[in-house]
Amino acid sequence: MSKTFAPLVSLLTGIGFLLCGNALLGTVIPLRGLHEHFTPVIIGLMGSSYNLGFVVGCLACPFLILRAGHIRAYSTLVSLAAATTLLHPMVVDPLVWIGARSITGFCLAGLYLIIESWLNDRATNDNRGLIMSVYIVVNFLTTTVGQLMVLLAPIQHFELFATASLLVSLAVVPVALTTSAQPAPIAIVQFRPLRLLKMAPVGLTGTFMIGVANGAFWSLVTVFAIGRGLSTNGAAIFLSIAVVGGALMQWPVGRLSDAHDRRLVLAGVMVLSALASLLTVLLPLGGNGLFVMAFVLGTVVLTSYSVAAAHAYDRAEKSAYVEMATGVLLANGVGAVFGPLIASFAMESWGDGSLFVVMAIVELLLAAFIALRWRIRPSRPDDPKEAYEMYATAPVGGAIPPEAPSPDDPILQTPVVPAPEPKEPAEADSP
Repeated sequence: MSKTFAPLVSLLTGIGFLLCGNALLGTVIPLRGLHEHFTPVIIGLMGSSYNLGFVVGCLACPFLILRAGHIRAYSTLVSLAAATTLLHPMVVDPLVWIGARSITGFCLAGLYLIIESWLNDRATNDNRGLIMSVYIVVNFLTTTVGQLMVLLAPIQHFELFATASLLVSLAVVPVALTTSAQPAPIAIVQFRPLRLLKMAPVGLTGTFMIGVANGAFWSLVTVFAIGRGLSTNGAAIFLSIAVVGGALMQWPVGRLSDAHDRRLVLAGVMVLSALASLLTVLLPLGGNGLFVMAFVLGTVVLTSYSVAAAHAYDRAEKSAYVEMATGVLLANGVGAVFGPLIASFAMESWGDGSLFVVMAIVELLLAAFIALRWRIRPSRPDDPKEAYEMYATAPVGGAIPPEAPSPDDPILQTPVVPAPEPKEPAEADSP
């Protein structure tokens, strides 16, 4: 065990600092935005901007890593993310914050890619599940701790932004000083979305629509909580409880989907998510009642992505795992660009409760689509199904396929970064 994790401690420590700081920043921004009288639309635009930056980063950062190498690319992205964090309290302007969130999303996409490719490179077929599961646990724990760090200082002060920047900055230290060798040069994946959609229509459509609903949830739930009478600290606790509920239910829901048609399990989760969303709006909840509902929401809303991703992998051949992982991640990210925009306009027009109404509509539409697909193609005894792997389907991190790709896989392309042309030697002066 110690031989397995000793070379990876620095990587896991670095990602722990990074995600703790990013979770703190992601919680502070909407709360501080409300304090500065930003409208729900502005806060929604900030959420959409982050997700748009993340999608762009997923496409562009592989080329940055190819050019600079893992450690230098990691250091660059961490430094940029830390500097961008400090920009928020220095320039309290909606347009600046929207742009800053896109930069942060871009950086996080690249940092996830670097860490996960590094861990995958160090893992073997015997210990990959253990290593990646520990990584996901670190994700959930540090995210929860980061959200709760909002309780340390008043939301209107500089200290919370400074703390987030400090945590992100510290993420570079253990990785820059690691003695672990860098992984092999990263491969670029051929991405064919129509082929993937034909291969797994429920998987790709599901991750997109879940991105719409959950992107709205992550970006705007604190606005709803404040509107229901919670303090800024209470709103942060509300979000953290939801994350804990989602983390605890990942494995049970995944195992349930192993025993039954994943499409039906996903449809059931969607119906329960819609019911929980509507109850959150309709019931006169306050205080502890809202905290209980936060846990209930987490157990259903934040577990749906895992089932959709697992179903997408079931429909993919092993040679297409890496491409499918990319498709699932990008479909979810594109959905998360639209979700905060739609929900924020609804909230500004019809009130804070419209967030969960929008989520319920999207979730019920996905359940109806799954029912239609099931009528077209019912379950078959010979349907392929891989065992649920939490590390490959958790709603955190980047694109982690169920197994490492083969370097001979034709789906992978490693572009050659042109070397600089040699300079001609200067002519010697004549005597």
